[in-house]
Amino acid sequence: MFVLELTYTAPLDAVDAVLQDHVAWLEEQYEKGFFLASGRKNPRDGGVILAVAEDRARVDALVASDPFVVAGVCAYRVIEFLATKTAPELERHRQTLG
Repeated sequence: MFVLELTYTAPLDAVDAVLQDHVAWLEEQYEKGFFLASGRKNPRDGGVILAVAEDRARVDALVASDPFVVAGVCAYRVIEFLATKTAPELERHRQTLG
């Protein structure tokens, strides 16, 4: 499992100019099963996405395709972790130490 932390690198008006494309991209990743949760940070200087993927390379490819990244308005920090304990709703994503 991955925590994707977005930090805006441009003024909010530049971020807002590509927000609609970013939201469409988010919806696509939810439909494909990659994203579990997402939202803005408070204060609004970026966002956070909880993601699942087969490996880090796939996550890096997803990040590179974000319209925010393409437009150069944010940077990502990707944190990989083993979700060894989850809420019942996320049980199918539970991982074991290997």
